[in-house]
Amino acid sequence: MSASQTLKQLKAEWITPENFQRYGQVIFASQDGKSFDQEDAHLNLQNGIPRFYIMRLHNKGTKFHKITRHIQCTQCLGSLEGKDWFMAVCPPNNEINEPVLEEISAFRIPGNSFIKLEVGTWHAGPYFDHDFVDFYNLELSDTNVVDHFTHDFIKSHQLEFEMV
Repeated sequence: MSASQTLKQLKAEWITPENFQRYGQVIFASQDGKSFDQEDAHLNLQNGIPRFYIMRLHNKGTKFHKITRHIQCTQCLGSLEGKDWFMAVCPPNNEINEPVLEEISAFRIPGNSFIKLEVGTWHAGPYFDHDFVDFYNLELSDTNVVDHFTHDFIKSHQLEFEMV
């Protein structure tokens, strides 16, 4: 980190459906056979071929300086093996092409749930303190090629974040 760069700490709240609502949904287990309702993930995957896969991430830590969004689909992420993890988010804003610095929030996500990011939600993560975590990921098959818009806070604000 250079002398002119700032490290800003973000206090990560435990995620709930209420405190995550402006960014997407948090989904917990429900009884088998329950009818579809507001507690289920409301997906937007009509702009391509859905891709559901498991990604293994190593030694991510809790610091970041880049944040990304996808404007063609929702995205679902969840950890395997019950491992807790962190995600920083900023609400979608189609008026401007960058996240609003003052609206970035951090969440701690328990390993017995998953999140669905609303179309256009800025997100940094998943991050964690474990050696590695396997995550399932549902997005479009070409999301990381044609629908991956990233903002770098070091370039724009000489700023890095740490979720605590």
